[in-house]
Amino acid sequence: MNIRSKLGTLLLLGCVTAILVACSSKVSGAAVSVTATVTFTSASPTSSPTPTATFTSTPQSTNTPSPTFTPNPSATPTLTPVATTTPTFTSTPDPYDGLTITDLATRSYGGGELQVVEILDVTNAFTRTLVTYPSDGLTLYGFMNIPPGEGAFPVALVMHGYVSPERYSTLTYTTRYADALARAGYLVIHPNYRNWPPSDEGPDLFRVSHAVDALNLIAIIRDQAGQTGPLEQADPDFIGLMGHSMGGGITLRTITVSNAIQAAALYGSMSGDEAKNFERILYWSGGARGQEELDTPAEDLERISPIYHLDRITAPVSIHHGDNDGTVPLEWSLDLCEQLQALNQEVECFTYPGQPHTFQGESDQLFIQRVIDFFDQHSRK
Repeated sequence: MNIRSKLGTLLLLGCVTAILVACSSKVSGAAVSVTATVTFTSASPTSSPTPTATFTSTPQSTNTPSPTFTPNPSATPTLTPVATTTPTFTSTPDPYDGLTITDLATRSYGGGELQVVEILDVTNAFTRTLVTYPSDGLTLYGFMNIPPGEGAFPVALVMHGYVSPERYSTLTYTTRYADALARAGYLVIHPNYRNWPPSDEGPDLFRVSHAVDALNLIAIIRDQAGQTGPLEQADPDFIGLMGHSMGGGITLRTITVSNAIQAAALYGSMSGDEAKNFERILYWSGGARGQEELDTPAEDLERISPIYHLDRITAPVSIHHGDNDGTVPLEWSLDLCEQLQALNQEVECFTYPGQPHTFQGESDQLFIQRVIDFFDQHSRK
């Protein structure tokens, strides 16, 4: 290559460099890089070298680093949509499920059989046997008095009041009422409750389970009555309940839930208002029992307490209370009597002057005769 050709080449390179600098300054700040492609045509012995510069502007991806790329802080950010999810709402379980009057009224009862364990006594008026029956997976005990003869005998259930389980025996103080009803021609069952020996133990919040146990027993009686077995002599068309104190409260809940009972006698009965009941139970027990029930919200107590659902009762009711009852206030029975009368329910109400929580002497005899007369009236014996 001669001197003239070398000078031409140097001159051409200088021009290219100048152009590159100029182009770089013009595109400064843009989100692209410029690649200068220089094509050289080699000198030919027969022609003068004619350098030709070709520039190609190639945009580069912002994700691909380039030695000549300068980030621009003012560049518009790329927004990526965030997927949205629809919230899922899970209902909170009802802590009182199965305890409300509505729940009890819509569930089913019965299943299994009442069975005789042994004969306890035979008299001229009745034969007494120890019996068992199932209730919600538990085995419960009680005794049954059957009058002599073929039957069919109207049925009466006698529900005892609270006795400390440690001191309880199957033939407890209410045995005398069961015996009197048997002498009057009733097939009588006196059930123990769950947690009263020898029955199995089970939950008894608000004592609702005791009404469940009674309703299971009633369903078994209605199913087995007239069939070969222990209840062959039972008449399923009449089942009456008599309950004292706690047993009265159980009876009240049972007739509020079910129309399978044809008559109910309440004797010194606990209230249908569970707030009143468990305030008293908390006091009686020295704080050992009742606080859990009293911690229940007021609106839930209304769902559980029979006093707010008395319009459901279809059975005739007979109420008995002593005016010297130092355990369960007489006012509870008087209030219930007034409310049932206001609802035009069939109810009779008796007050026994000077009588304590459990009647004595002539008043006790008068009470049981009134219950027999009441049951006779509605059993159409």
